[in-house]
Amino acid sequence: MKRITITIWVFAVGMMLPMACNTDFLNTEPLDKISSDLTWSDGPLAEAFVYNVYASLGYGGFEEQMLAAYTDEAMFTHAGRNINPFTEGAESPANLAWMSPTYEWNNMYLAIRKANVAIENLPIATFDNEDLKDRLLGESYFLRAYYYHQLLRFYGGVPIIDRPYGLDEDYTIVRSSFAECVDFIISDLDQAATLLDGKPITPGRTSKIAAMALKARVLIYAASDLHDIPTASASVSGLTDLHGYTSGDQTARWTAARAAAKAVMDAGSGYKLDLTVPVSPEEGKANYVALSYGGGSAVADASAAVELIFQRTQTPLYTVENNWPLGGIHFGINNGPNGYHNWAGNTPIQQLVDDYEMMDGSKFDWNNATHASAPYDDRDPRLYATVLYDGAGWKPRPSDVAGIDPMDQIQTGYYDDGAGGVINGVDTRESPIENWNGSRTHYYVRKFIDSDPAVIDNQSGAQVVPWPFIRYTEMVLNYIEASIELGDEAEARNWLNKIRFRAGMPAVTDAGDALRDRYRNERRIELAYEEHRYHDARRWLIAPTTLGRGIKDIQVEAKLKPGATPHVPYRYDPDVYDYSYTPQDNTENETRTWVDKMYFRPISRGEMNRNDKLVQNPGY
Repeated sequence: MKRITITIWVFAVGMMLPMACNTDFLNTEPLDKISSDLTWSDGPLAEAFVYNVYASLGYGGFEEQMLAAYTDEAMFTHAGRNINPFTEGAESPANLAWMSPTYEWNNMYLAIRKANVAIENLPIATFDNEDLKDRLLGESYFLRAYYYHQLLRFYGGVPIIDRPYGLDEDYTIVRSSFAECVDFIISDLDQAATLLDGKPITPGRTSKIAAMALKARVLIYAASDLHDIPTASASVSGLTDLHGYTSGDQTARWTAARAAAKAVMDAGSGYKLDLTVPVSPEEGKANYVALSYGGGSAVADASAAVELIFQRTQTPLYTVENNWPLGGIHFGINNGPNGYHNWAGNTPIQQLVDDYEMMDGSKFDWNNATHASAPYDDRDPRLYATVLYDGAGWKPRPSDVAGIDPMDQIQTGYYDDGAGGVINGVDTRESPIENWNGSRTHYYVRKFIDSDPAVIDNQSGAQVVPWPFIRYTEMVLNYIEASIELGDEAEARNWLNKIRFRAGMPAVTDAGDALRDRYRNERRIELAYEEHRYHDARRWLIAPTTLGRGIKDIQVEAKLKPGATPHVPYRYDPDVYDYSYTPQDNTENETRTWVDKMYFRPISRGEMNRNDKLVQNPGY
C-alpha cells in the first residue's frame, strides 16, 4: 500500500516536533498532517479520522438556506441566493442553482473517499482495541451509505466507488443503476449494523438502530412510484434504470420496506406513542415542541431525546460552528423575526399553513367564513409549535424593542392607528426596527428555534437544538405508508392515530385513497422542515401540483371597531380591532413553476467533462 498523508481537523489532535539548527527540518512532515502509518496504529488518531468523515454532514439541515425553501413549505426571504434557477425550472448543468454541501455531488464524493480510506485501513489497523476498530468500521460503512443515499435521492443512480483511488488511476466510471445503488447501500448498512451491534449509543454518532433506520428509509424510497419506472413513465418521460426499477415486483419492495421499518420500531421506542386517546391541545403543542428540541434546550422535555435515532448535535469532536458566539447552531438568528434582530430566512408559505387541519380533523377552508375570519383558531396544535403568525406569543423582545411591543406578540400585520394612519407591525418588512430583514410571507418558522427566554435575540446565545437526521416517528410513518400500499389499512390507521393522539388530534377512520391522502398530509405536517417534503412530493409523483403551485402569503390588516380606542403601543386584541386575512400570490423573489426535469438534479457540466462515461439526467 502506498504511504499517504491524512489531514485530520480535530481539536484534540496536535503534534509538536523538535527542530534543530540543521537541514533535518526539511524532512519533517507538515504539523497539520499525520501519516497514514501513524493514524492506523493509534486508536485515538483513527477515531479522529472517522470524526472527519462525520464532518461532511455539516450542519445537517440547519443551514441558512434550507431545503424547505425548495418545497411548498417555505420561501427564502433574501434575493440573490441562486434559488430561482431551481424553483423556476431554469437550472442547467452550466447554471446550477444553490446546492447544499450535504448533497452536492463533489462534496459527497470527497466524503465517500474519506469513508473508503477508513474502510480500507481499519481491518489492518495495528492498534489493540478490537471493539473500537469494529465501531469505527461500522461507523464508516454507515457514513458511506448515508452519503451514497444522499446522492441517490437527489441524482438517481451514481458511480459506485468502493475504494480510495490512487493518483495515477482512471477516474472515469459509468453511473450504476438505481437498483445497484440500493443494493450497495443496503449491503453497507447491514455490515454497519453487524459491526455496531452492542456498541455504545452516543448522541451525534451512529448506531446499530441508525443503520437499520437508514435501511428502512432507502427501502421505502425504492418502493415508491417514482422509482417504479413502468408506473412513473406514465407521468414522467426519459426515466431509465438510473432512476428506478424497470422490472420486478413493486409489492415485494413495499413488503421489504414495511419489514425494515417494523424492525426499527421493535428495536426502539418513540416519544409518547403509546396513547389511546388524544391529549389536550395544550399538551399536543408541548409534545411537538419537545420533539423539535430533542432534549437540546433548557426548556425542553429531556425524555423527547428517545425520539432521535441519528442526530447532528453540538460536539467538540467534529463541530463546524465554533466561530459562532458560545458555539451552537445559529438557526434562530437565520430564521427568527426581524423584530428580534433576526434574519427571517426560510419563512413558511400559506400553503403549508392551510394544510394544518382543524382540531376536529376537518380541513381548513378559506371559503368557510368562520375559518377565514380567524384562521389561526382551533387548529392542529402542531401549527402553533411550527409557525409564528400575527398575534402569536413569543419570547421577550430585546430591550430596544420592548417599548414598542411589551406583550411579546408577533406583529406581521398592518394596524389602524386611530388617526387615519397605519402602524406597521414590528416584524413586517416595513418594521421600525429593521425595515429590510422581515418575512415576505408574514409568517416565521417557530420549529427548532429555542424558546428559552434567556436566548432573547438569538445572537447573544446560540442554541444547541439537535438536527434530526432520522427520528423514530419517520420509521412509524414509513411503516404506515407501506401498510397502506399493501392493503393493511387497519394497522395503518392504528399507528397513524398514535401519532395524532400525541399531537392532540382525533382518530381517523378513512379508507382507500382518502386514507392515503390523510397519511400524506400527516407526514407533511409531522415532518415539516425536516427535509422530507422535497423527496416525498417527488417519489409520490405529486410534485407538479404541490411544489409547482407557486407561493402564497397572507396580508393581515386590523381596523378599529366603531367607537374603540387604539392600543398605544399596539397589541393584538380582537375586542378592539376587526382583523382581515387575505391570501395572495407572492412573486417578489420567485415565480415558481414545475418542469419534470426537476425530479432529479443535474450533474454539473464540469463533472460531465471530467468523466465522459456519465449520462446526464433527463431534461438537461
